[in-house]
Amino acid sequence: MHKTQICALAVAGASLIGVALAGEQTGRWVQGPPMPSARAEVTAAALNGKIYLLGGLDRQQLDLEIYDPSSGQWSRGTKFPRAVHHTAVIALNGKLYVVGGLVFDGSPTNAVYEYDPGKLTWDEGTPMDVPRGALAAAVIDGKIHAVGGVSGFGRDTAAHEIYDPAAKKWTAGPPLPTPRDSHVAVAVGRQLYVIGGRTNSNVGKELATNEAYDSANDKWAKRAAMPTARSGSAAVALAGRVFVVGGEASSQSFNRVEAYDPKGDSWSDYPPMPTARHGLAAVEVGGKLYAIAGESSPGKGALSTNEIFEP
Repeated sequence: MHKTQICALAVAGASLIGVALAGEQTGRWVQGPPMPSARAEVTAAALNGKIYLLGGLDRQQLDLEIYDPSSGQWSRGTKFPRAVHHTAVIALNGKLYVVGGLVFDGSPTNAVYEYDPGKLTWDEGTPMDVPRGALAAAVIDGKIHAVGGVSGFGRDTAAHEIYDPAAKKWTAGPPLPTPRDSHVAVAVGRQLYVIGGRTNSNVGKELATNEAYDSANDKWAKRAAMPTARSGSAAVALAGRVFVVGGEASSQSFNRVEAYDPKGDSWSDYPPMPTARHGLAAVEVGGKLYAIAGESSPGKGALSTNEIFEP
C-alpha cells in the first residue's frame, strides 16, 4: 500500500495527517488533543456527546478520562473503584456500565459497575454469571450483550450473557459459535457483529472470523471474514458499517482500517490510522471516529494518542 500523503493543514483545531489514496474509500484522519495519561488495553464509550475512557495496564490507574469533542478539552470524572484492564464499557440509559475485565493477578472478574455522570458516583451492579476479561459488549434493544472473553487459565469462553437494566438481571443467550478473546462487538440495528480476536490469549493465533447474532430470531450466522486477522482492535458503527481499527498479530501492530458493510456482506479499505497500535479504544461521536490511546507494539509503552477519522 502506498504511503499516506502527509499534509500540513490545520482543520478545526486539529492537524490533517492522512487522506484517502487510490483504491481506498474516502475519508481523512486529523490529530486531536492527546489524552492526559498514556495507557493501553483501555475501553471507552460515548455518553451525552462526550467520550468516557478508563482502564489500562497500570495497576495504579483509576482515573476516568473524559473528552469533549465540542470543546477539544479533557477532564476527569470520579475515580473507578478498582484497577482493571481488558474490560468493556457500555453507555445505556444515561449511565456507563463497566463489565468484566482482568485484575492484576491475571484472574477474570464478573463484576459490573455503574457510573452516573449526573451524581458522579459509581455503584456495584449485578455481576455476570461467567467471570471473564478481554470480552466485548454492545447494546441491542436496550439490553447489553456481553460475548466471549478469557474465563480463566487462559481459556476462552463462548459465553453470551444479556443484561436487562430494568430487571437488573443477566440471562444466557445462544453461545458465541467461535470462543475467543480480544475481539470486537458492534451492533448495527438488531444485529450484533463479533469480529476478529484470538484463541486462548495466544498472540499469533489471531482470527478473521466474523459472526453475527440476529436478536430477531435468536441465532448466530457466519458472515464474510475480515481481510486482516487481528486481535486487540477497536470498532464502531459508522454510516451503517462496522469500522475496525488497529490491532495486533504476533509482534506487529496494525494501522489498518477495514469496514464491514452488512448489506453487501463485504469489506472495504479506508485510509489507515497515522499511528499503528493495539489495545486502543474507538468511539463514534457526531459522525466521526475517535481512536484513542493504545500501544504501538507489544511491551513498547502506552500512548496518549487521539486521532480522529472524518469519513
